[in-house]
Amino acid sequence: MTYLSARHIPNLITIVRIVLVWPTVLMILKRQFQWALVLFFVAGVSDAIDGFLAKHYGWISRIGSLLDPIADKLLLTSCYLAVASIGLLPWWLAILVAGRDLMIIVGAVGYYFLLHPFEGQPTWTSKFNTFCQILLLLSTLWHGGFQPLPQLWLNGLIYLVTATTILSGSQYITQWGRRFFRERRNFAK
Repeated sequence: MTYLSARHIPNLITIVRIVLVWPTVLMILKRQFQWALVLFFVAGVSDAIDGFLAKHYGWISRIGSLLDPIADKLLLTSCYLAVASIGLLPWWLAILVAGRDLMIIVGAVGYYFLLHPFEGQPTWTSKFNTFCQILLLLSTLWHGGFQPLPQLWLNGLIYLVTATTILSGSQYITQWGRRFFRERRNFAK
């Protein structure tokens, strides 16, 4: 029988973050942007806390290394689709963001089943892309719920997210594709 211990706290926090996805999306769909911002903020803080605990105390686990990026992608992708569905962001951008994340997940699962488990490390481009996606989402929710922001700012962020999403997606395909074929070739020998 396995008992919960302190080392499970980061994973529990990640599960709470996954649970927060639905209420956050619901608040966006109901156009209650203040609540959506609060929930998104809580999810963001929980991500920082579970990451700190895992690294600082060495409470890193295989399940945590899988759950954490899934929680992040689920939250961001769901929020992008929700914001696009009410017309605050273009659909093509939400589909681009969701498509990139789906490509990463499918690629990781394929890699796992065709070769072996791996430790995925996000690239600096991917980290910058995530930062830009969060900034655009926060700006859009702020724009809808508190105070209008200049359209130039929002448009600039839309183009920045588009560029970084395409760049980081291409980088994942290139790097992981090369790694896959190199390891597959070595595995066949």
